[in-house]
Amino acid sequence: MLTPTFFISRDSGGSLVEQIVNAVANRIDDKLLRTGARMPSIRQFADEQRVSRFTVVEAYDRLVAKGYLESRRGAGFFVRERASMLGTTPAAAQATPASQQMDVVWLVRNMFRQLPPQKMPGSGVLPHDWLDGELVANGLRSISRLNQNLLLHYGTPQGFLPLRQQLQLKLAELEIAAAPEQIVMTTGVTQALDLVAREFTRPGDTIFVDDPAWFLMFGSFAILGAKVIGIPRLHDGPDVARLAELAALHKPKLYIINSVMHNPTSTSLSAAKAFQVLKTAEEHDFMVVEDDIYCDMHPGPAVQPATRIAALDQLNRVIYLGGFSKTLAANLRVGFIATSHETAIRLSDRKMLSTLTTTEIGERVVYKILSEGHYRKHVDRIRVKLDTVRDHITKRLENLGMKVDYRTPAGMFLWTETGCDTNKLTEQALEQGYLLAPGSLFSPNQLPSTKMRINIAAMSDPGVWEFLKKEVRP
Repeated sequence: MLTPTFFISRDSGGSLVEQIVNAVANRIDDKLLRTGARMPSIRQFADEQRVSRFTVVEAYDRLVAKGYLESRRGAGFFVRERASMLGTTPAAAQATPASQQMDVVWLVRNMFRQLPPQKMPGSGVLPHDWLDGELVANGLRSISRLNQNLLLHYGTPQGFLPLRQQLQLKLAELEIAAAPEQIVMTTGVTQALDLVAREFTRPGDTIFVDDPAWFLMFGSFAILGAKVIGIPRLHDGPDVARLAELAALHKPKLYIINSVMHNPTSTSLSAAKAFQVLKTAEEHDFMVVEDDIYCDMHPGPAVQPATRIAALDQLNRVIYLGGFSKTLAANLRVGFIATSHETAIRLSDRKMLSTLTTTEIGERVVYKILSEGHYRKHVDRIRVKLDTVRDHITKRLENLGMKVDYRTPAGMFLWTETGCDTNKLTEQALEQGYLLAPGSLFSPNQLPSTKMRINIAAMSDPGVWEFLKKEVRP
């Protein structure tokens, strides 16, 4: 009999029954609860999770109805064989262990499960209590008091004009000149990358990314038929010699780069590297897509030198991306593209053909927060909180024998060397109810890695430290 380990929250907004059903179903899907495994008795489950027996009975009944469990009279509840229900043979299902299924989709799917933020040190977002829900709620209340007709129609193709005008001012502070007509609002940076990739590449074309880099791009570009190649990332930017060598060989169409607060290392681009990247792009005729989603977590050049390639190029060969999901609310899904006027028109047309317009309600909320001056104070508080925990988290990790590759003075991530296979480590952590981010997912080749990304804002749970102390053996 196997007791599933997970966390039930009385404050999550979901019912206890729903949380149990989702948690058990997720563990069965991930093969952490194997076919035929006996579930705890109703009494044992209720005692261990501190819920009523009626709650467990209803949860088990729902899991039976969904095909996850079967009830055997007089024996209890058992994990049901699901291979035949899903259209695969039992042999095929048994041939795919959980460790082999650990890919980009696996991590993204698990990030959207109902684990509390402090149990997800592998996540890419700040915990809820680090953000300002009331700030967003006030914006929504303000929008709700507008003429209702304003909220019933589609938005404009390029996005809410007052917000684009506000973004013009924001970009000017970064020494990037962009008129509102050069800015296209998107459903987060994810859609921005997709639009740009579809506009500039065709099946068989090559796209360069940093290595390591934000993992979601790899699968997205592969679906488009693109060949994704990684450029080694160093402490001050990419390996420019390798970039030039690979550019001559593969003739890429795009190079996607985090210039500032790189994910997952929190490093930033030096002025020399920024110039060399732009020079290489001109020599080999490819576009640079500068993903600056972590822009507002950067403390400024006095603390950490950083150069944006778009400031050197002024949106000729560089397409600049930004957004507010990391600092305001992921659920707002407000991002933007800044580019040349001609490219902005093409991307806006492509956006209309795929999703019509973006949601103006979220754009109005972001505009209100930016235009009334609340945003600057809010991100200042986030930076202070990150600064408060960064050194402490770094030292604790190093005391466990882990090595932090780059000790940066800013950012929310640490790129760590564990000395062990982080795919296996992540599988073990999930069994304990924790989500880690193994290094293999951050490279286009997704080979086994001893690296791991740590979100310093999500390291407050003592259980995470106990797990790492026990399992990491450099």
